[in-house]
Amino acid sequence: MSLKYAVLAALLEGEASGYELSKLFDVSFANFWASTPQQLYRELERLAGDGLIEARVVRQERRPDKRMFSLTEAGRADLDTFAATPPRRPTAIRDELLIKIQAMDGVPPEATRTLVAERRDWARAKLARYARVRERLLDGRTEEEYLRDADRVGPYLTLLGGIGFEEENLRWCERVLAVLAARTRPEPAPSPSRTS
Repeated sequence: MSLKYAVLAALLEGEASGYELSKLFDVSFANFWASTPQQLYRELERLAGDGLIEARVVRQERRPDKRMFSLTEAGRADLDTFAATPPRRPTAIRDELLIKIQAMDGVPPEATRTLVAERRDWARAKLARYARVRERLLDGRTEEEYLRDADRVGPYLTLLGGIGFEEENLRWCERVLAVLAARTRPEPAPSPSRTS
């Protein structure tokens, strides 16, 4: 999948500048689709050229003018077609840390522990950020009320996917760290033999 549909889906939230979309990707889309600001701005230009989004210039005092982007009818139709089409293939994990774990047996255990602890801490931080996003989305409602009454539930459902993914990362990291700790415990010293 290209960045195209992630950008079109982000614009379902309403008109936004490139900067606002970049922040939206950092917060709401980071759990399933990463993008650099440079990639995002290139994609916005491409989508505007294809007629899937439109841009308007907003004049600002004491700041550079900004461009605001919104979905066109053609963009919404393309996004609807995409959303109804089955994925071409299941998601595959591509994770550099897993390659390092696969090859860890020749390196000092402390190096591997450090890498896994960093991933664990990252998962915890993302879960904390997702909890803040969840509270903002719910805005005092229960989950059941939100899912029943909200205009759009897609953002919440993708957030649940991100939460589940990071919870599993956290469980896996804790398990790996426990295995590494058990494998590096010193052997108990043999008891002294008695001679008479």
